Amino acid sequence: MDLPSRAAIDDLADELRLGIPSGDVDFYHAAATGLLGSWAVVEELYDAEVAPVAPERSWAEPAENPLGAWYVTTELTGSAEGPLAGRRVAVKDNIAVAGVPMMNGSETVRGFVPAVDATVVTRLLDAGATIAGKAVCEDLCFSGASHTSKSGPVRNPWDRRRTTGGSSSGSAALVAAGVVDLALGGDQGGSIRIPASFCGVVGHKPTFGLVPYTGAFPIEQSIDHLGPIAPTVADAAAMLTVIAGADGHDPRQPTGVTGQDYLAGLEDLDRGLRIGVVTEGFDLPNSDPEVNAVVRSAIERLTAAGHVAEEVAVPWHKHGAALWDVISVEGATWQMVQGNAYGLNWKGTYDPDQMAFYGERWRRDPAAFSETVKLVALGGTWALRNGYGAAYGKARNLEPVLAAAYDAALASFDVLVMPTLPITASLIPAPDAGVEEVVTRALEMVANTAPLDVTGHPACSIPAGLSDGLPVGLMVVGRRFDDAGVLRAAHAFEQTLGTLTAPHHQSHDSKELTA
Repeated sequence: MDLPSRAAIDDLADELRLGIPSGDVDFYHAAATGLLGSWAVVEELYDAEVAPVAPERSWAEPAENPLGAWYVTTELTGSAEGPLAGRRVAVKDNIAVAGVPMMNGSETVRGFVPAVDATVVTRLLDAGATIAGKAVCEDLCFSGASHTSKSGPVRNPWDRRRTTGGSSSGSAALVAAGVVDLALGGDQGGSIRIPASFCGVVGHKPTFGLVPYTGAFPIEQSIDHLGPIAPTVADAAAMLTVIAGADGHDPRQPTGVTGQDYLAGLEDLDRGLRIGVVTEGFDLPNSDPEVNAVVRSAIERLTAAGHVAEEVAVPWHKHGAALWDVISVEGATWQMVQGNAYGLNWKGTYDPDQMAFYGERWRRDPAAFSETVKLVALGGTWALRNGYGAAYGKARNLEPVLAAAYDAALASFDVLVMPTLPITASLIPAPDAGVEEVVTRALEMVANTAPLDVTGHPACSIPAGLSDGLPVGLMVVGRRFDDAGVLRAAHAFEQTLGTLTAPHHQSHDSKELTA
């Protein structure tokens, strides 16, 4: 970092309106340059003591990519044995795989190569999994559809004209198409559950803090989640067993948080479950009556199988999206944009190379942001400049009220259920679509999923059935840190409702998607 000249200090004092008399500028210049000498010391110490070096790893641009779901492909292995031995895994491209390019769907990150594996990647490799590549995600992950990535749209294997959902768009598409066995996704507003619902697979957003976020590109520290996308609940449980638990580097995780064998507990159910059907989850302005009907029919099948379902009102569920709007927009503007993704003021492991790369790139060309990120930057900057973060503080202070509303319902039921999304997969906007369509399609589906990112409750989307040939998701919600209970319930429901196989599905030894 270059040291400032006297003129630069004088100009900066004027810009910040610090009221420094001209006679004091010499002192401030000398003091500031002396102070900034510590930056050089830290740089030198960092390079000598802890700076990582990226390993040499092979990767390639995908030879065949009919769904647009791969960013790059790999064939990375760790342990030859383990609970995930033989399983091929796609990693969402906001999660670091050392020595392999990360784009995070954005021109502002294109060209960056992480030097260290994310904790979840290390755990997968140690468990015997093969990392098959980086799955395309939405531009900086701020979209619930699959058309904002600068690598191009990701197409749904049920209907290639339609969105897979996002932001874990490629992850869900590759699982639904049978190209991989498992995938890592991320969820800040529904980004695991949305594409799982649209693609007819299972997506589990763990309890906030259960899975370390270390090494993944953040949006907003208080709503960042990582979790599994899989063909079945058992597959998701097996993956969660591997990736859950504290790593000592992520302040999102409570002290001493541990995972467990989620797969082993799936069959431990000796009675029918009490299911709370959240009325407000069906009562959205854009709810498709056919989607509601599919979910209601699924619930009837569950009661016929011996479970007990009752309506439960959670009026605060309708307020959850507003809390999420304030937290995600002001928080992401402060952290993801102004704070160069990682932000400051928390103890944990940072990626300073990524901060420097992305921070320089987006400031060089802010126009490279997607339409959704531009909306966040505009709304968030205005709100922060005029409200000084007070609205964010109010939303955060309302979080316990929202969480208590779900907890009150869960005191009477084993799990809560509702439609994962109010709609089925929409058509991908045309390349020349206007900004209104681009933004609307990206954010129209999050009302049921986003509130649970605010409160941190575990939530799992499983297929409920089809509406006009397109998958519909049923979301199963449970008590915080009772991911085992949520997965056990989802597995029991899956035994009744079944799983779905997309028309464009391939066996793992075939090289092309079938029509």
